[in-house]
Amino acid sequence: MASSSPAPESLPADIDATKVASVQRRLLDWFDANGRDLPWRRTRDPYCILISEVMLQQTQVDRVTPYYHAFLERFPTLVALAEAPTAEVITAWAGLGYNRRAVNLQRTARAILDQHDGRFPETIEELRRLPGIGPYTAGAIACFAFEQPSAFLDTNMRRVLHRLYFGSDVPVPVVNEAAVLRIAIASVPPDNGWSWNQALIEFGALQCTARRPACVVCPLQSSCAAYPTVQSALAALPRGTRLVSDAPFTSSNRYYRGRVVDVLRELASTGAERSIEIRKLGATIRDGFSDDDVPWLYGLVTDLARDGLAVAAEESPAYDAGTDRPEDGTMPTLRVRLP
Repeated sequence: MASSSPAPESLPADIDATKVASVQRRLLDWFDANGRDLPWRRTRDPYCILISEVMLQQTQVDRVTPYYHAFLERFPTLVALAEAPTAEVITAWAGLGYNRRAVNLQRTARAILDQHDGRFPETIEELRRLPGIGPYTAGAIACFAFEQPSAFLDTNMRRVLHRLYFGSDVPVPVVNEAAVLRIAIASVPPDNGWSWNQALIEFGALQCTARRPACVVCPLQSSCAAYPTVQSALAALPRGTRLVSDAPFTSSNRYYRGRVVDVLRELASTGAERSIEIRKLGATIRDGFSDDDVPWLYGLVTDLARDGLAVAAEESPAYDAGTDRPEDGTMPTLRVRLP
């Protein structure tokens, strides 16, 4: 369904109101014809919107959908999530990755319960004050749950607006985040922000993709500043630039953080011994683990504990509890478990 554009006099003088109105109309028409039927698009429940938005951070839609249903079945209300043991929440998150999101999600639920009597705040300013809620998630909840005409940017939205108004973002963007956000604010239809923001996200996911935009059949081709150059710029990229990192993911600390949490999840689900000694943990997650690797794993576990993803306790301190480590530099004997 097409929507009226912001009044021309409400737009900054250097933004083409005619182009904004044309882009709005064509993009909304495209979304009407091509938008996917996703479960979080069938609800305005702010709790369900929160779950979907956190899950969709750095995770593809097809992968999120079954987890979204399973998570809501296990924690159907904000109260259920807030009052659940944290270990249970982390266990339910298995398979989604970026496990810190699960802990932050529960912290958000508890803050809403404790600070707002279980009622979701509706303004972006109040939402931003919740733990784990950044500018994007606050804007998304305000828009998708409360249908406010809020402007916010994820990777897809940023890419689409940059290409439309500023040109190719390859090999690097030509303007900063503030410039793109300014266009985003000017572009939101005041009476149809829900459809507009969903359309922007969908267009970036399906049509104007990062590496293979379908420019030849793009309904916005005539309005796109990037159209004359983006395909040649993508073709000219050196092969190595397509890689996220030169180092393999399986050698990164993020990979081993996930492995630690996976082991702790498995222990928590057995109902038997729920903690594991740190050296045994090391041997479980890494081939060839030795005592030389204990300081590395100790630091990893400490970081997980700081993020609320693990609890580490010494079996029997052999030194003054007021110091961080014994004087000979050896690591304490720790047992690690889920919170």
